Amino acid sequence: MPIIDGMLQELEQEAATTRRVLERVPNEHLAWRPHEKARTLGELALHVATVPGAVAHLVASATTVQAPQFKDPQLQNASELLPMLDDSIAKAKKALGGMSDSDLMATWRMMQAEREILAIPRVAMLRTVMLNHWYHHRGQLSVYLKQLDVPIPSIYGPSADENPFV
Repeated sequence: MPIIDGMLQELEQEAATTRRVLERVPNEHLAWRPHEKARTLGELALHVATVPGAVAHLVASATTVQAPQFKDPQLQNASELLPMLDDSIAKAKKALGGMSDSDLMATWRMMQAEREILAIPRVAMLRTVMLNHWYHHRGQLSVYLKQLDVPIPSIYGPSADENPFV
């Protein structure tokens, strides 16, 4: 089985879990943040919705890329999150769908002007940033929701608010 098939299967499974978390984001609290240095709920939720497609597109585009300028756009309404997630997952599948094992094992480089800041196999970039980084921020989002007293869905098993096994 090609490496990408397992990664796309995981992406699909985790997208369903991410959807359950994003469905809970309350529109009336998009500007809330737990700390002055933290992202707002809306910024974090938007980041969670868009990570897979953005990272997959970046990694699939070329073997050497310039570091992107990271800015958090503002979310206008929580109802935008699920269509953005759907678009992001579709974008990731399209970008990665035709990649061979040799494409995935090829070294991918990120540059800051002339300075190389990262050189790793594409598959490692996808695993650490498209997937693990995505899960990390989804976890942060669940903590934001808990602080706002929003019931947390089951993620990898029962939460204090939802038990899929009963």
